Amino acid sequence: MHPYERFHAFQEDFRDPFSRDRDRVLHCSSFRRLEYKTQVFLNHEGDYFRTRLTHSLEVSQIARTLSRMLGLNETLSEVIALSHDLGHTPFGHVGGDELDRLLKEDGRVLGFEHNFQSFRVLTKLEKRYKDFDGLNLTFATLEGVLKHSYPYKKPFLDHLDQRFRLEYHPSLEAMVVDHADEIAYTSHDIDDGIKYGLISFDELLEDALCLRVDEMVRQEGVQRNEKLYRHRFVAGLIKLLVEDFIENSKAGAAKYRQKEPICARLNAQNVIPVGFSKKSASQLKHLKKLLYKNLYQHEKIVRKMYAGKQCIKGLYSAFREDVNLLPPHQKELLAVRTKERVIADYIADMTDRFAMKTYRELYGLAL
Repeated sequence: MHPYERFHAFQEDFRDPFSRDRDRVLHCSSFRRLEYKTQVFLNHEGDYFRTRLTHSLEVSQIARTLSRMLGLNETLSEVIALSHDLGHTPFGHVGGDELDRLLKEDGRVLGFEHNFQSFRVLTKLEKRYKDFDGLNLTFATLEGVLKHSYPYKKPFLDHLDQRFRLEYHPSLEAMVVDHADEIAYTSHDIDDGIKYGLISFDELLEDALCLRVDEMVRQEGVQRNEKLYRHRFVAGLIKLLVEDFIENSKAGAAKYRQKEPICARLNAQNVIPVGFSKKSASQLKHLKKLLYKNLYQHEKIVRKMYAGKQCIKGLYSAFREDVNLLPPHQKELLAVRTKERVIADYIADMTDRFAMKTYRELYGLAL
């Protein structure tokens, strides 16, 4: 399919195709709900911490910068970035993992996967038009959301329309978003972790990549004991990774970019033509392992995530036992979709606080 093509008819207006996509995403209810969905720290812990919404905006900003510097379509990168987390459940990855387990236990072999759920939000679950479901976005945007993380051949995608061609890479813009996502969550999880006191610079500065950033900050004249150090460190990490990506991706982008984004044209057996240098990629991988051990597995985070998992489990069990607990719209969908999928879609769409409120109502706990 052509990158601008849509699956349903529409009326042209003054906007270019990807600007129209972006506007549709920004105005949909699923995007607004990201404000109260967990990134790492539960939303109610404080106003400072990132949510899925602020994360998506930060990914979008980085992706636009990378695309602009590489001569790619900035607006396509923007809309893929804004859409890439629409399918996330409440309570971060642990919520999605629990929903996946519950569905598979009930015989739904495809389970739950947030990238595919984002695609379903855009093509099926959002309802804005009389004649069809979804937002009717361009092929390039939908492909980018579906395939922005490599590899693409996964069980839950096997039944997709062959036009998405999982044996081919998505657009260069989608590859940019995947790396912008990595830059954003790594740097900002450090920011939130330091702010919350769950990880220290003493731990981080044992890491090679962090030492490179530390040198940059100290060259600015900012010392480790200064309050400003955290802000300069996070900015420095983003700057280092952004500059590394641009420098290491110039040749690949120049080789393949065209006037219009190239979709499903590059064989997925070939190496992705944009990315970090080998040195930075290796160091970033090591840093992420350090964060997993020292931050994501911290007792305070694990306890909050465990509580979130119990909430997901309780909601699923209750709705499965008695579908009359579901709102009218979800009950109507039972005529056209399986009970388990309707329940999973309803839970996945919830914000953290609405999920907890509903759990307390269903189980008679004090509000």
